[in-house]
Amino acid sequence: MTRHEEGTRGERRDGTDGSRWIALYVLCAGMLMIVLDVTVVNVALPTIQDDLGFSSSSLAWVVNAYLISFGGLLLLAGRFGDLIGRRTILLAGLGVFITASLACGLADSQGVLVGARFVQGIGGAMTSAVILGMIVTMFPEPREQAKAIGVYAFVASAGGSVGLLAGGILTQTINWHWIFFVNIPIGIATAIFARRLLERDQGIGFGQGADVAGAVLVTSSLMLGVYTIVKPAAEYGWGAGRTLGLGAGALALLALFIAREATASNPLMPLRMFRSRNVAGANTVQVLTVAGMFGMFFLGSLYLERILGYDALQIGLAFLPVTIVMGTLSVRFSEPLITRFGARTLLFPGLTLVTAGLVLFTQAPVDGSYALHVLPVMILLGTGIGVCFPALMTIAMSGATQSDAGLASGLVNTSAQVGGALGLAVLATLSASRSDNLIEQGRSTAVALTSGYHLAFWIAAALVVAAIAVALVVVQPEAKAAERFETEPERAPEPDDTDAVYSEVA
Repeated sequence: MTRHEEGTRGERRDGTDGSRWIALYVLCAGMLMIVLDVTVVNVALPTIQDDLGFSSSSLAWVVNAYLISFGGLLLLAGRFGDLIGRRTILLAGLGVFITASLACGLADSQGVLVGARFVQGIGGAMTSAVILGMIVTMFPEPREQAKAIGVYAFVASAGGSVGLLAGGILTQTINWHWIFFVNIPIGIATAIFARRLLERDQGIGFGQGADVAGAVLVTSSLMLGVYTIVKPAAEYGWGAGRTLGLGAGALALLALFIAREATASNPLMPLRMFRSRNVAGANTVQVLTVAGMFGMFFLGSLYLERILGYDALQIGLAFLPVTIVMGTLSVRFSEPLITRFGARTLLFPGLTLVTAGLVLFTQAPVDGSYALHVLPVMILLGTGIGVCFPALMTIAMSGATQSDAGLASGLVNTSAQVGGALGLAVLATLSASRSDNLIEQGRSTAVALTSGYHLAFWIAAALVVAAIAVALVVVQPEAKAAERFETEPERAPEPDDTDAVYSEVA
């Protein structure tokens, strides 16, 4: 049976073409809920601190507990989606996330909130790890896939600024508990529609058994690595003995995992994926770009709050142009642009615009104005992200087989999460160090803080320039990558592969 005939059979089994797009919006609603939760909490942290009596150091665990479980379990969740069914993992993840969100909202002590946030991160990893893989298998035709990924990219990248706005509104008009309660109706609605629109897929099965050793090694490595970034590196510095020791431990576990995957009969993460220069290159580009962007948004928010005097709602509104521009480009123009010019070609103007926006932000003064010093930055960043991120995700998924789509999806999310955690830790630490040094030299607090933010924005711009260099050297044009892929031997599909690929949407 040809691929076209299989696709036709898949469309008949999947119902109308419109049902696939409805399913896409349902999946994106679930992803938006996960993305919002990352930033919506940041706005409410001062209120949570006052209400539950957190110290300044312990307050970070409201964010860190989520980051550790979320970042550590993405690869594992994505691969289990391939093995036992992505719909199963998605629905289970939604259930965990909804339950943990309720516990967060009801929390009346520090321990309960931090513990519930850790569980919430597990649910978030299970849910988000399989979504992009489901989208790719639902839309195998290149033009439709480009459009669908554009919608997903908008939600995944713009959700952060929407979270700042939503967090400000909920915290100021009701209370901080509702930043968690709002997840419950969204999650329930997503689960109901997902059960109706997504047919149960069997996955490719465990074959010769589950790679339990590989699962333990990679999960331990990622969790320890994320913990090292968000805790000892941020508190004691990158050269501290504790940081270096834990970092070495994380790398040793990762090395053991790679050795295990090279010899396992049914590996958790088949190393053949990294034979694709585009998969490896796109994920590297994403790590560098998100590292710069995540730290920039966090420190940009601090600039607006501490230097320009904005409140939580005003900060959310200040970042709204990023969302509007990004959404317009991602949803409306990404598909025709990728179809006409190719995904690789679009990376360079997009990343260049992001770099320009970051460099421009280094010029924002102590007495800056929004219209002159902030708004142009937001427009440049929104345009750059809206152009390059859909193309980047298209490239990152292009080298994965249908049976590995869940793993590739988890890898994309993992690279973004690790890049964000790394970027935030590095930029925030260096920015604070520079500000403290200037204050000791007698500079005013406002001048010292602004100079620290400028240093962070310069470093963020340098990271994106490094991403451009990686894209130039590693990422291949799609036609060349496809030609190389066709000449290499392909793993024979498992008996259930074809049915799993084309039976995801009812």
